[in-house]
Amino acid sequence: MPKFGLKKLLVTLASITGIGKPSVFHILIVVFLEYFAWGLLTMPMIATLKETFPDHTFLMNGLVMGVKGILSFLSAPLIGALSDIYGRKLLLLITVIFTCLPIPMMTIDNFWFFVISSISGVLGVSFSVAFAYVADVTTKEERSRSYGLISATFAASLVIAPALGNLIMDLYGINTVVLVATLVSTTNVSFVLLAVPESLSRKVRSTGLSWKQADPFLGILRLGNIPVYRHTLN
Repeated sequence: MPKFGLKKLLVTLASITGIGKPSVFHILIVVFLEYFAWGLLTMPMIATLKETFPDHTFLMNGLVMGVKGILSFLSAPLIGALSDIYGRKLLLLITVIFTCLPIPMMTIDNFWFFVISSISGVLGVSFSVAFAYVADVTTKEERSRSYGLISATFAASLVIAPALGNLIMDLYGINTVVLVATLVSTTNVSFVLLAVPESLSRKVRSTGLSWKQADPFLGILRLGNIPVYRHTLN
Protein backbone atom coordinates (compact mmCIF):
# COMPACT_ATOMS: atom_id res chain seq x y z
CA MET A 1 0.00 0.00 0.00
CA PRO A 2 2.73 2.58 0.81
CA LYS A 3 4.19 1.90 -2.64
CA PHE A 4 0.96 2.93 -4.38
CA GLY A 5 0.57 5.87 -2.00
CA LEU A 6 4.01 7.15 -2.97
CA LYS A 7 3.26 6.78 -6.67
CA LYS A 8 -0.01 8.69 -6.27
CA LEU A 9 1.78 11.43 -4.32
CA LEU A 10 4.47 11.83 -6.99
CA VAL A 11 1.91 11.94 -9.80
CA THR A 12 -0.10 14.54 -7.87
CA LEU A 13 2.98 16.69 -7.28
CA ALA A 14 4.00 16.39 -10.93
CA SER A 15 0.57 17.63 -12.00
CA ILE A 16 1.33 21.12 -10.63
CA THR A 17 1.03 23.39 -13.66
CA GLY A 18 4.30 25.30 -13.44
CA ILE A 19 5.11 28.80 -14.66
CA GLY A 20 4.68 29.82 -18.28
CA LYS A 21 4.97 27.59 -21.32
CA PRO A 22 7.52 24.73 -21.43
CA SER A 23 10.85 26.10 -22.64
CA VAL A 24 14.55 25.36 -22.84
CA PHE A 25 15.06 28.08 -20.21
CA HIS A 26 13.34 25.91 -17.58
CA ILE A 27 15.76 23.05 -18.23
CA LEU A 28 18.82 25.31 -18.25
CA ILE A 29 17.98 26.43 -14.70
CA VAL A 30 17.47 22.82 -13.54
CA VAL A 31 20.77 21.65 -15.04
CA PHE A 32 22.72 24.62 -13.68
CA LEU A 33 21.41 24.29 -10.11
CA GLU A 34 21.84 20.51 -10.04
CA TYR A 35 25.48 20.47 -11.11
CA PHE A 36 26.29 23.70 -9.28
CA ALA A 37 25.26 21.97 -6.04
CA TRP A 38 27.52 18.99 -6.80
CA GLY A 39 30.31 21.24 -8.05
CA LEU A 40 30.41 22.96 -4.66
CA LEU A 41 31.30 19.60 -3.13
CA THR A 42 34.27 18.85 -5.41
CA MET A 43 37.04 19.79 -2.96
CA PRO A 44 35.09 18.81 0.20
CA MET A 45 34.53 15.35 -1.33
CA ILE A 46 38.26 14.89 -1.93
CA ALA A 47 39.00 16.08 1.61
CA THR A 48 36.38 13.70 3.02
CA LEU A 49 37.69 10.80 0.93
CA LYS A 50 41.19 11.49 2.23
CA GLU A 51 39.85 11.39 5.79
CA THR A 52 37.73 8.27 5.26
CA PHE A 53 40.10 6.31 2.99
CA PRO A 54 43.55 7.86 3.67
CA ASP A 55 45.48 5.14 1.83
CA HIS A 56 43.22 4.90 -1.23
CA THR A 57 41.77 8.40 -1.69
CA PHE A 58 41.82 8.69 -5.48
CA LEU A 59 41.13 4.99 -6.00
CA MET A 60 37.90 5.30 -3.99
CA ASN A 61 37.01 8.52 -5.80
CA GLY A 62 37.35 6.70 -9.11
CA LEU A 63 35.38 3.74 -7.77
CA VAL A 64 32.47 5.91 -6.55
CA MET A 65 32.31 7.90 -9.79
CA GLY A 66 32.78 4.75 -11.87
CA VAL A 67 29.96 2.82 -10.20
CA LYS A 68 27.67 5.84 -10.43
CA GLY A 69 28.54 6.33 -14.10
CA ILE A 70 27.93 2.68 -15.00
CA LEU A 71 24.58 2.63 -13.19
CA SER A 72 23.57 5.88 -14.92
CA PHE A 73 24.53 4.46 -18.32
CA LEU A 74 22.46 1.33 -17.71
CA SER A 75 19.38 3.16 -16.40
CA ALA A 76 19.30 6.29 -18.61
CA PRO A 77 17.35 4.70 -21.53
CA LEU A 78 14.80 3.23 -19.11
CA ILE A 79 14.30 6.61 -17.38
CA GLY A 80 13.87 8.29 -20.77
CA ALA A 81 11.34 5.65 -21.85
CA LEU A 82 9.39 6.03 -18.59
CA SER A 83 9.23 9.78 -19.18
CA ASP A 84 7.55 8.98 -22.53
CA ILE A 85 4.83 7.19 -20.54
CA TYR A 86 4.43 9.24 -17.36
CA GLY A 87 5.56 12.65 -18.58
CA ARG A 88 8.78 14.62 -18.35
CA LYS A 89 8.00 16.52 -15.16
CA LEU A 90 7.41 13.45 -12.98
CA LEU A 91 10.64 11.75 -14.09
CA LEU A 92 12.57 15.04 -13.90
CA LEU A 93 11.35 15.48 -10.33
CA ILE A 94 12.39 11.92 -9.38
CA THR A 95 15.83 12.16 -11.02
CA VAL A 96 16.62 15.56 -9.48
CA ILE A 97 15.56 14.32 -6.02
CA PHE A 98 17.77 11.23 -6.27
CA THR A 99 20.69 13.23 -7.67
CA CYS A 100 20.51 15.63 -4.72
CA LEU A 101 19.60 13.05 -2.05
CA PRO A 102 23.19 12.10 -1.05
CA ILE A 103 24.35 15.69 -0.48
CA PRO A 104 23.14 16.21 3.15
CA MET A 105 24.46 12.74 4.04
CA MET A 106 28.01 14.12 3.81
CA THR A 107 27.67 15.70 7.27
CA ILE A 108 25.97 12.64 8.78
CA ASP A 109 28.07 9.63 7.76
CA ASN A 110 30.96 9.72 5.28
CA PHE A 111 30.84 6.03 4.39
CA TRP A 112 27.10 6.01 3.66
CA PHE A 113 27.44 9.27 1.74
CA PHE A 114 29.72 7.56 -0.77
CA VAL A 115 27.56 4.40 -0.89
CA ILE A 116 24.37 6.39 -1.55
CA SER A 117 26.21 8.62 -4.05
CA SER A 118 27.18 5.52 -6.03
CA ILE A 119 23.73 3.91 -5.91
CA SER A 120 21.98 7.19 -6.76
CA GLY A 121 23.29 6.76 -10.30
CA VAL A 122 20.37 4.37 -10.94
CA LEU A 123 17.78 7.17 -10.71
CA GLY A 124 19.95 10.27 -10.74
CA VAL A 125 20.03 10.60 -14.53
CA SER A 126 18.28 13.91 -15.09
CA PHE A 127 20.20 14.52 -18.32
CA SER A 128 18.17 11.78 -20.02
CA VAL A 129 14.92 13.57 -19.17
CA ALA A 130 16.37 17.03 -19.79
CA PHE A 131 17.27 16.21 -23.40
CA ALA A 132 13.84 14.63 -23.93
CA TYR A 133 12.22 17.80 -22.54
CA VAL A 134 14.25 19.94 -24.95
CA ALA A 135 13.20 17.70 -27.86
CA ASP A 136 9.56 18.35 -26.90
CA VAL A 137 9.83 22.15 -26.93
CA THR A 138 12.13 22.75 -29.92
CA THR A 139 12.02 22.26 -33.67
CA LYS A 140 14.64 20.16 -35.48
CA GLU A 141 16.40 23.36 -36.52
CA GLU A 142 16.60 24.63 -32.93
CA ARG A 143 17.48 21.32 -31.28
CA SER A 144 21.26 21.19 -31.82
CA ARG A 145 21.68 24.73 -30.51
CA SER A 146 19.52 23.94 -27.47
CA TYR A 147 21.50 20.78 -26.69
CA GLY A 148 24.64 22.88 -26.94
CA LEU A 149 23.22 25.38 -24.45
CA ILE A 150 22.54 22.56 -21.98
CA SER A 151 26.09 21.26 -22.33
CA ALA A 152 27.49 24.78 -21.92
CA THR A 153 25.35 25.36 -18.82
CA PHE A 154 26.55 22.07 -17.35
CA ALA A 155 30.17 23.05 -18.02
CA ALA A 156 29.70 26.57 -16.61
CA SER A 157 28.27 25.23 -13.35
CA LEU A 158 31.25 22.89 -12.91
CA VAL A 159 33.73 25.69 -13.66
CA ILE A 160 32.30 28.16 -11.17
CA ALA A 161 31.13 25.92 -8.32
CA PRO A 162 34.34 24.02 -7.33
CA ALA A 163 36.31 27.24 -6.81
CA LEU A 164 33.47 28.74 -4.79
CA GLY A 165 33.08 25.55 -2.77
CA ASN A 166 36.80 25.48 -1.99
CA LEU A 167 36.69 29.13 -0.88
CA ILE A 168 33.72 28.49 1.43
CA MET A 169 35.45 25.39 2.84
CA ASP A 170 38.62 27.37 3.61
CA LEU A 171 36.66 30.19 5.28
CA TYR A 172 33.85 28.36 7.07
CA GLY A 173 34.51 24.61 6.92
CA ILE A 174 33.08 21.59 5.10
CA ASN A 175 29.73 21.63 6.91
CA THR A 176 28.96 25.10 5.57
CA VAL A 177 29.69 23.99 2.00
CA VAL A 178 27.37 21.00 2.45
CA LEU A 179 24.68 23.31 3.85
CA VAL A 180 24.95 25.67 0.86
CA ALA A 181 24.90 22.73 -1.58
CA THR A 182 21.84 21.29 0.21
CA LEU A 183 20.04 24.66 -0.05
CA VAL A 184 20.87 24.90 -3.77
CA SER A 185 19.64 21.36 -4.43
CA THR A 186 16.47 21.98 -2.38
CA THR A 187 15.87 25.11 -4.44
CA ASN A 188 16.25 23.01 -7.58
CA VAL A 189 13.72 20.41 -6.42
CA SER A 190 11.30 23.22 -5.53
CA PHE A 191 11.84 24.84 -8.92
CA VAL A 192 11.04 21.58 -10.75
CA LEU A 193 7.99 21.03 -8.56
CA LEU A 194 6.53 24.54 -8.72
CA ALA A 195 7.91 26.24 -11.84
CA VAL A 196 8.64 23.63 -14.52
CA PRO A 197 5.58 22.94 -16.72
CA GLU A 198 4.93 19.57 -18.34
CA SER A 199 6.22 19.44 -21.92
CA LEU A 200 4.71 16.16 -23.10
CA SER A 201 0.96 16.18 -23.70
CA ARG A 202 -1.00 13.14 -22.50
CA LYS A 203 -2.29 12.67 -26.04
CA VAL A 204 1.15 11.82 -27.43
CA ARG A 205 2.53 9.75 -24.57
CA SER A 206 3.55 6.13 -25.01
CA THR A 207 1.27 3.47 -23.59
CA GLY A 208 3.78 0.68 -23.06
CA LEU A 209 7.42 -0.15 -22.44
CA SER A 210 9.55 -2.54 -24.47
CA TRP A 211 13.00 -3.99 -23.81
CA LYS A 212 14.37 -2.19 -26.88
CA GLN A 213 13.50 1.17 -25.31
CA ALA A 214 15.33 0.28 -22.09
CA ASP A 215 18.38 -1.39 -23.66
CA PRO A 216 21.42 0.88 -23.12
CA PHE A 217 23.54 -1.01 -25.66
CA LEU A 218 21.06 -0.68 -28.52
CA GLY A 219 21.78 3.04 -28.82
CA ILE A 220 25.49 2.32 -29.27
CA LEU A 221 24.75 -0.25 -31.97
CA ARG A 222 22.53 2.28 -33.75
CA LEU A 223 25.50 4.64 -34.09
CA GLY A 224 26.87 2.26 -36.68
CA ASN A 225 23.89 3.04 -38.91
CA ILE A 226 24.57 6.80 -38.89
CA PRO A 227 26.94 7.73 -41.76
CA VAL A 228 29.15 10.14 -39.80
CA TYR A 229 29.69 7.62 -36.98
CA ARG A 230 30.09 4.69 -39.37
CA HIS A 231 32.92 6.58 -41.08
CA THR A 232 34.53 7.35 -37.69
CA LEU A 233 34.27 3.77 -36.47
CA ASN A 234 35.77 2.45 -39.67
